[in-house]
Amino acid sequence: MASSLRHRVLSASLLLLCAAFVCVSGNQGPITTNGRNYSKVCDPARFASMGLEMGGFRYCDASLPYPERARDLVGLLTLEEKVRNLGDRAEGAARVGLPPYLWWGEALHGVSDTGPGGTWFGDVVPGATSFPLVINSAAAFNETLWRAIGGAVSTEVRAMYNLGHAELTYWSPNINVVRDPRWGRASETPGEDPFLVGRYAVSFVRAMQDIYHDGAPATAAADPFSRPIKVSSCCKHYAAYDVDAWFAADRLTFDAKVEERDMIETFERPFEMCVRDGDASCVMCSYNRINGVPACADARLLTETVRDQWQLHGYIVSDCDSVRVMVRDAKWLGYNGVEATAASMKAGLDLDCGMFWEGAQDFFTAFGLDAVRQGKLRESEVDKALQNLYLVLMRLGFFDGIPELESLGASDVCTEEHKELAADAARQGMVLLKNDQARLPLKAINSVALVGLLQHINASDVMLGDYRGKPCRVVTPYDGIRNAVNATSLHACDNGGCGNPGGWVKTVDATIVIAGLNMSVEKEGNDREDLLLPWNQTKWINAVAEASPSPIVLVIISAGGVDVSFAQNNSKIGAILWAGYPGEEGGTAIADVLFGKYNPGGRLPLTWYKNGYIGKIPMTSMALRPVADKGYPGRTYKFYGGPDVLYPFGYGLSYTSFSYASATTAASVAVKVGAWESCKQLTYKQNGTASPACPAVNVAGHACQEEVSFTLTVANGGGTDGSHIVAVYTVPPAEVDDAPRKQLVAFQRVFVPAGGAVQVPFTLNVCKAFAIVEETAYTVVPSGVSMVLVGDDALSFSFPVKIEMAAA
Repeated sequence: MASSLRHRVLSASLLLLCAAFVCVSGNQGPITTNGRNYSKVCDPARFASMGLEMGGFRYCDASLPYPERARDLVGLLTLEEKVRNLGDRAEGAARVGLPPYLWWGEALHGVSDTGPGGTWFGDVVPGATSFPLVINSAAAFNETLWRAIGGAVSTEVRAMYNLGHAELTYWSPNINVVRDPRWGRASETPGEDPFLVGRYAVSFVRAMQDIYHDGAPATAAADPFSRPIKVSSCCKHYAAYDVDAWFAADRLTFDAKVEERDMIETFERPFEMCVRDGDASCVMCSYNRINGVPACADARLLTETVRDQWQLHGYIVSDCDSVRVMVRDAKWLGYNGVEATAASMKAGLDLDCGMFWEGAQDFFTAFGLDAVRQGKLRESEVDKALQNLYLVLMRLGFFDGIPELESLGASDVCTEEHKELAADAARQGMVLLKNDQARLPLKAINSVALVGLLQHINASDVMLGDYRGKPCRVVTPYDGIRNAVNATSLHACDNGGCGNPGGWVKTVDATIVIAGLNMSVEKEGNDREDLLLPWNQTKWINAVAEASPSPIVLVIISAGGVDVSFAQNNSKIGAILWAGYPGEEGGTAIADVLFGKYNPGGRLPLTWYKNGYIGKIPMTSMALRPVADKGYPGRTYKFYGGPDVLYPFGYGLSYTSFSYASATTAASVAVKVGAWESCKQLTYKQNGTASPACPAVNVAGHACQEEVSFTLTVANGGGTDGSHIVAVYTVPPAEVDDAPRKQLVAFQRVFVPAGGAVQVPFTLNVCKAFAIVEETAYTVVPSGVSMVLVGDDALSFSFPVKIEMAAA
């Protein structure tokens, strides 16, 4: 959403909004009617207070299926009333007992008050737990952690809802793949790998939405549109969105030229996983056009793919102002407001989020009535959109309540358990990039010089990143380090440097430099122009290192990669720790890692490039594979093989050493191809490779029962307990052209005590783990010898898997 616009909200606008939609205060129910507060819409006393008899409204008959109730509710509304409920600030319809509803909520890494008043802090809820940014959590490679964070966030949302401080629909997570290292929104995402991003989406969404009984998710309803959910979660921004503002390119006018293979393999895959496996109740479409068509007006993307193929059980919402953008910025087909409204609703868009500066209005509310009256839109299409919306609200208990969630209250927000989870998430996501001669952890340290920009040393704002709410508390790097070493002196730097470090660095046992970026450099609406440290930081970091009698420790605060090759190559800089944007407990986590209370085990979810990379490919090139005729080197670890990698995807060091062993040396799989299936061709390298009788089988329509299993022994050969991330990749047959260099297919984070070992079993479904997307955009399993590769160059284990096609 447009950050620059979001922050233009005026207090007068909010006062007008409260006047129009009734702002509730703490210690009250979520629904206010005639000055009284109710916990659900279908309360007989509430209807009576409006002079209505609830028994006359079938949509409040809890014995009826949700779809039938939603149809009844929509059928009661006039066309004018229907249109007034197509925007994120839905007006309701008092005539039939329907209250207003504010759809816009954000919970990217904790409950946020971004949006037009649907979520707010004050009185009994002064704040909520602010977890690390998503890029940090992704670096933990830990689905258990992601589920824990999602569960804590949804509990705090539900508690705030019960207190009248929140609604129930939240437009998170952001699951766009970070295709280019310059993208400003890397902090919001789980990184560059579509499988990793998809697994994060599934874990977070399930934890946000699933209602648990006795520690297990509630049994799925026979009708998935009736499955109760705790909080509605929304996967955004669909699709091929990762350009915000890069020189002349702007997300409001950008037309992403994308090949079908890249759409399926990279841009759509996390969203498909989010919808199919996560059962998300919402998908948000993006601002940009894709091959000429706005994402929010593309029926093939919305209706045919998301709703029909992936079976979305929920609604589709626009990124805020996306419909207006079609007319005002993209000037798509010369459409006016009526035509853009009709086109997007016919394509499958259910809800229009409009910006909320003074006088703004979403397009559906402004132009929906004329779209129907002018014959450009059927009223039945409006009905269908509203039914999708009300089904989600019914599943959330907005109409009937959910008894097991109604006891949640202020004591369930900012709990000690949630604050410790935030600290643990920050610790798990820390990535050790350099540790020459075991400079870390710092031991026998009685005095520390803490050096850097004040915004990083006292990072009460920087650590929280974007889309944050009011944190429970903030532990800055200075707070955390001061708690570990009482004799901590602070030395602030600026663009001119740090004064004369020659004096004070010689009087302490260790020097810690905190450096990096902030939201003025990388954020929504602002892509980076280079990968360097801004504000003259490189110069004064080197100066401090040169003056120090012992190697200094460098802590980097950032989301995207930074070219710190100067530090990697400087022997006076002994260690580099990437802290990301670690949230409210970030200072504690940084200190715990630096002083050895916690052994870092995080791995980079992004490739870190040297700055030379950006001169080889424009950000606006959407191709993932190398483009030979233009000299483009390819993108992400899956396709880039050039020399400018500083730290590869999955890189991370530890305070101990691990090793791998396995009894598996090879595997073979016979894929049974039925007579009804057709073999697919493959594109082979020009090396005389003979095509087998059946080069590949199409995953679509294949039974996909074949598996490859192996067990890995992970041994800790050092003297320190530690967590280790076991990352499993597959490598397609060497003769197949334009295939990924390797692709992540599984991962587990395991704890291994010092001197101990653990057994880690893996079972890989052949269709999921060994499939590639051919240039024809079919997803196929190739015949031939693929490889299973565990780990990276420094620590790896591999074995061949021979896949043969056989008649069923």
